[in-house]
Amino acid sequence: MKKTMRILLGLALVLAIAAPMFASGTKEAATSGGKSVTIAFMPGISDPFYYTMERGVKEKAKELGVNILVGDYPTTWGPEAQLPNLQALMARGGIDLLLIAPTSTTALVAPLKAISDKGIPVITVDTYLGNGDYSKPSDFSFPLAYIGTDNKLGGKQVAEHLAKLIGEKGKVFVENTNPDVSSVTDRGNGFKEGIAEFPNIQMVGMEYCMDVQQKAMEQVTAALQKNPDIVGIFGVNVFSAQGAAQAVKNAGLSGAVKVATWDATETLIAALKAGDVDLILAQKPAEIGSLAVEAGYKYVTQKVAPPKKIVPGFEFFTRDNVNDPNMQQFVYKK
Repeated sequence: MKKTMRILLGLALVLAIAAPMFASGTKEAATSGGKSVTIAFMPGISDPFYYTMERGVKEKAKELGVNILVGDYPTTWGPEAQLPNLQALMARGGIDLLLIAPTSTTALVAPLKAISDKGIPVITVDTYLGNGDYSKPSDFSFPLAYIGTDNKLGGKQVAEHLAKLIGEKGKVFVENTNPDVSSVTDRGNGFKEGIAEFPNIQMVGMEYCMDVQQKAMEQVTAALQKNPDIVGIFGVNVFSAQGAAQAVKNAGLSGAVKVATWDATETLIAALKAGDVDLILAQKPAEIGSLAVEAGYKYVTQKVAPPKKIVPGFEFFTRDNVNDPNMQQFVYKK
């Protein structure tokens, strides 16, 4: 009996010592210096792209045991709308790292530098500061990394696809959004470079809707009236693309005017199936969010600095593959 009791007591002692070890193994995946890791996410605007990115952020955070704070989604694009929400988010305190899609290449530099200077590392997602090169010392090189699409390459490839759709000849028009935002600026520049490789295609204009879909529709309608021989249009993001597609449909030109769009919203996927849109570039916002949390977590917990630029790829939806089950993962959903 005494021998049995000694065995049981010994076993209890082993378990008592081992229990904290097993517990710490779980906590180490979610703590830094003995406290839980909290990452804040500040989106650029209320739209399906950023909702999908948030889903990727939260899924990776759940896997790693990281706390996530999400800022209020701005209802319009720009520093005026984003900064108050950013300030409210940071005022919640206890934040170890910030993920943000800056809504201006210049206006967000000072506010984000102030956050960084307080010891809260910053990773920019989808959009970047300055020229996006954080590897060289500059006023805007303080973020740990930029994680997002190669927008210039995407714009160039959209141009190449659209050129094929219009038989490599005719007039094309671009509906853009904001002249001081890295992502859409790169898309527009990439498209210009790409379309310049086709000597029989003329780009007749580029307008900026400031992320207002109604304005995009009005601008494309005006462009079609001014140049009734336009045969191709590129909408560079959710709002410009959906406005452009609606303008072409309203004019009764679906199919005759080829519409290439950026961002695989459910609305644009439906328009592709209906024949009102001809091409959709799908970014990978959930992957961007997941990669950002993983990079931020490793930096906070292990001081492992991420590469200065992390670039997920993109996919193209056409009517040939829009119903492919393997492509459905790239549709943006809230």
